[in-house]
Amino acid sequence: MKQAKTAKSKTGQPGFVRIISGQWRGRRLPVADVAGLRPTTDRVKETLFNWLMHDVSDSTVLDCFSGSGALAFEALSRYAKFATLVEKDPAQAKRLQALLSTLNATQAEVITSDCLRYLTQPAKRQYQIVLVDPPFRLGLALPSCQLLERHGWLSESALIYLETEKELPLTDIPANWQLLKEKVAGQLAYRLWSRQA
Repeated sequence: MKQAKTAKSKTGQPGFVRIISGQWRGRRLPVADVAGLRPTTDRVKETLFNWLMHDVSDSTVLDCFSGSGALAFEALSRYAKFATLVEKDPAQAKRLQALLSTLNATQAEVITSDCLRYLTQPAKRQYQIVLVDPPFRLGLALPSCQLLERHGWLSESALIYLETEKELPLTDIPANWQLLKEKVAGQLAYRLWSRQA
């Protein structure tokens, strides 16, 4: 698979992410140089959306720890029906909202909130695809998964994408989730789970 060229900021962070396919194919979305912001690479993103190829269109998508928004924007480009982007950093959340406006994407919302706090409340809607890509090694991934299940955020047969540090043990994944796909790339592991009712 071809690796996308990315501009670099002065600190070496990617200056933009590229939308791979769909209505905004080839569009570059700027990425701010924010501590801890780690956009999913094109190679991993391409694999993920190959996995989701038949499921994205007309789906509801929840992007936890949205960051650059790369995963949610890719889903929206591929005709997801609606997406919620949850981002803790207020400045980054404003950037995401501005990007949605630039793309005239009215089928999405940005929630400025700590993701774990947001998921603790009763679900406002149920999602068919959930993207969980938190900052590594902060103990956020597994609690997020438990809250998604506990508070009713998932549709009956939801698909959950989880991107974590590769050494993270998965002992606390909800018992009714079935692992469908799994890959390791460098320091990260990425997996796709299916929720069983």
